[in-house]
Amino acid sequence: MNKYLNKKLILLVMILTLLLTNLSESSAQEGLTLEKSLNIAEANSPAIKKTRLGLTRNQENLNAQNASLKSQFSLSLTPISYSQGKVFNDLISSYNSQKNTQSLGTFSIIQPIIFTDATLSLTNNLKYLDSYSQFANLKQKVFSNNLAINLNQPLFTYNKTKLALKELQLALENAQLNYAIQLLSLEKDVTQAFYSVYQQQQSLDIAHQAYENMQKSYEISKNKVEAGISPREEMFQAELNLATTKSDYENKQVLLENVKDDFKMLIGMSLYDDLIVIPNIAVDTVAVDISFAIDQGTHNRMEIRQRKIDIEVSQFDLIQTKAQNEFKGNLGLSVGLFGNNAKLGNIYDKGSSTDNEQVALSLEIPLWDWGRRKSMIKASEAGIAVSQIALEDEQNNIILTIRKVYRNLLNLRNQIEIARQNVKNAELTYDLNLERYKNGDLTGMDLNIYQNQLSEKKLTYTNSLISYKIELLNLKIQTLYDFEKKAEVTPKMSNDNN
Repeated sequence: MNKYLNKKLILLVMILTLLLTNLSESSAQEGLTLEKSLNIAEANSPAIKKTRLGLTRNQENLNAQNASLKSQFSLSLTPISYSQGKVFNDLISSYNSQKNTQSLGTFSIIQPIIFTDATLSLTNNLKYLDSYSQFANLKQKVFSNNLAINLNQPLFTYNKTKLALKELQLALENAQLNYAIQLLSLEKDVTQAFYSVYQQQQSLDIAHQAYENMQKSYEISKNKVEAGISPREEMFQAELNLATTKSDYENKQVLLENVKDDFKMLIGMSLYDDLIVIPNIAVDTVAVDISFAIDQGTHNRMEIRQRKIDIEVSQFDLIQTKAQNEFKGNLGLSVGLFGNNAKLGNIYDKGSSTDNEQVALSLEIPLWDWGRRKSMIKASEAGIAVSQIALEDEQNNIILTIRKVYRNLLNLRNQIEIARQNVKNAELTYDLNLERYKNGDLTGMDLNIYQNQLSEKKLTYTNSLISYKIELLNLKIQTLYDFEKKAEVTPKMSNDNN
């Protein structure tokens, strides 16, 4: 008796353990909506991470260029410098021993002027010198200071400062556009993968329903054979049908696990986490005006702006090419005050200070380069023409793609209605033939055909709904306009570094 009770207790513990395990596994399954999946993918996608780093690099380059246009302050100090040696003196044709001890410091302010590409600077050099020369046995201790304002202005050439700044601004804008395009592409990929998981979930559910239906028909066949109403061959066919539907059900389980793993990899989710997708599969057909859609696409698409940026960059290359071996000049102005005295406070006393002025105009006049500059200009102009053709090609591709998506939507809308009606017909057909099978007017093989038809029609209906949802998303991406919400789509830009 005790052995019997012990066996029952062991069996009860095993059953409870199995139930708890199943509960823990089901509770660990995470339900994912499409929006949540997109948020996970945006945070974890390697492609988005690389694009975001490129955006950071361009932003910081622009920040550095803007900082360089502000006043630059610098201070250079040499607290002490000592030298001793013999130097040949041409004046006395003899070597002269010298000793020098000095301290000096230079303070400067440099201000670029973006409007004219000039540079304005203020420098102040303060120096103390303790010098001894063997010639004439002369010792000298003196303070000196040189204060000067300098202007350096390029002439007859392009503004390099403005051009460099504009190039960096365009590079940042292009990186922002690329980031937004990557997000839209990721949205499309994740949506397709999300609905692929849902398709397999539905396929598994339909296979499970078919398996349950076949179990019922198997029981009916078994009872009829045992009662002697049907021949034993019907039992063999029912067993085969049941085994086939069971195998199909198990295959669908494997396919679902595989597609879920692929989905986890795409969005950056742990492979050890389980999930179930929770879609909003309800479809309301949307009216689309093809002319309006094309206008939105050609006006809003970021690729159009990228091609225009390419043209601007090509034009900058042409400007720089024309500046090679060209006539140009430079104007230099300097106004300063120099003073020296044995006492620091008397450096600028009368007789100790001197005004310093300097004006310099330099010109570069090209003579002959054997046609090098002319050929380089033609090459740059060809690059601009290529960029313009790419812009026109991009516009045509956008129009062509939108027209194709529009036609697909019209076709899919018809397919949804047809597929919905086919499911209703298949359900009615299966129910009628199930009654015929119960009454002995239909074989199990024939019933299996109707069951497969029902499963196929359900899958076709599900796939048509998903195809319509994905194509509607494709139209939104192609036009940057949401026809369901009747609102323009604002691409998400990364402003972390602004």
